[in-house]
Amino acid sequence: MPINLLFVEDEADLRSVVTHALSDQGFAVTPASDGIEAIAQLRGETQYAVVVTDVSMPGGVSGLEVAAAVAETQPGARVLIVSGLQRSQLPPLPASARFLPKPYRFKQLITAIHEQLA
Repeated sequence: MPINLLFVEDEADLRSVVTHALSDQGFAVTPASDGIEAIAQLRGETQYAVVVTDVSMPGGVSGLEVAAAVAETQPGARVLIVSGLQRSQLPPLPASARFLPKPYRFKQLITAIHEQLA
């Protein structure tokens, strides 16, 4: 049974490439282009094992707000926060979230996802 993963990324090309690559790894990936779309998905029927979200996104809802929505709507899901900013430049992250700096290699993403699932 595939693992449900929500991938939140505002850059269309990156979202498309990573979504396909994660699908090829056996994940059931739901892409979201911004925080608003991500929160709508979190409130839907699908239960996600992992949510991968960029921090900075258009539309007024950041990845940190998506992480808070995960804790509220799907507390069993793990969160992986990615950003081009240094971790020290970000506000405190939720204790259960893991940080992955951008740019990342796909192998680093896969490793971080599996570590979140362990």
